[in-house]
Amino acid sequence: MPTRIWMMRPPRGQKNLPTLQLIKRTIFMSDASNAAAAARTPLYQLHLELGAKMVPFAGYDMPLQYPTGILKEHNHTRSQAGLFDVSHMGQLRLSGADAAAALESLVPVDIVDLPVNRQRYAVFTNPQGGILDDLMVANAGDHLFLVVNAACKQQDTEHLRQHLSSRCQIDELSDRSLLALQGPAAAAVMARLAPDTAQMVFMQTAKFTLAGSGCFVSRSGYTGEDGFEISVPNAAAETLARLLLAQPEVAPIGLGARDSLRLEAGLCLYGHDMDGSTTPVEASLGWALSKARRTGGVRAGGYPGAELIQRQLEQGVGRKRVGLLLKDRMPAREGAELVDADGKQVGKITSGGFGPTVGGPVALGYVDSAHAQVGTLLQAVVRGKSVPIEVVKTPFTPTRYFRG
Repeated sequence: MPTRIWMMRPPRGQKNLPTLQLIKRTIFMSDASNAAAAARTPLYQLHLELGAKMVPFAGYDMPLQYPTGILKEHNHTRSQAGLFDVSHMGQLRLSGADAAAALESLVPVDIVDLPVNRQRYAVFTNPQGGILDDLMVANAGDHLFLVVNAACKQQDTEHLRQHLSSRCQIDELSDRSLLALQGPAAAAVMARLAPDTAQMVFMQTAKFTLAGSGCFVSRSGYTGEDGFEISVPNAAAETLARLLLAQPEVAPIGLGARDSLRLEAGLCLYGHDMDGSTTPVEASLGWALSKARRTGGVRAGGYPGAELIQRQLEQGVGRKRVGLLLKDRMPAREGAELVDADGKQVGKITSGGFGPTVGGPVALGYVDSAHAQVGTLLQAVVRGKSVPIEVVKTPFTPTRYFRG
């Protein structure tokens, strides 16, 4: 399906935030599709009631922001708790005695030994070692629970069925919504609804009854903050969302702040910071490649592109994803060239924006390995102007995951 880019300027009152003036999103829709034909999550009417600015995203009508604006939503999540509707993402169940081993044939991650009630970050790879999508995998005891990106969920489901249908049962959980509660107050809010959630730690999962319905809850976070993700039946999604929003610490948060939060956390956005032509090693995701699946591991290789990825782990790569801090108020956006002192191009930016917590523009991008060392000074070419930029460690702001 063709790709379209949605561009949105911020509301009045945010002109002092240059990097919020243009928010790009990849939208997968057919040629005959338009915003009116986009799908809606079970919280669509609630978003309208809350005054959300709705935009097409990954085939859905989704809230870009609410009346308070992107900056305040971002800061509220960092200081209290934000509620995100992420029901557009794909939820799948893999069941059967061979499900874990089967999934390992598609990802470079240890799934067989994943403990019950724990989850892991994973990537689907292609034969060239490129990343088809990134996902979360949880061991729910009698099945594996997967969450995949909204824009990729159809291809991911087909990918799973093509390769694994003879080894395990694959079910799309289209009857469930997904909410995310993020921020330093998230734990206190969740504990009011289900006290035992306070015992959970980062990357742990559990089942709870919330708002009278059975929910599958994980504790991780795409914002860099402590947070929870809640898979809830569609019929109960609005009731639960209203219950959460009734808590004094909680405010609704849209796509705009979701992007600035994940960027400050130094986290990849699929289709921008990684894709089918980018390997996990190039994307600086070596930490996600389990020891058990590497050379010498108990189940080494056996997934698409394994030989190339292992060779890169041992011999290095020609380019790497890095964090970039701009020495100017002017933002550098996706596609901006990165050049050295001689004006030679050595890379490009893949995500860029204003970091409200950082107090200035930040970016992620790829550079030649020779220029990937922290402290390297480069120039970003922005509207024909060279802007000083420095390679830095990520995250740009400290993460606050709860590890116990």
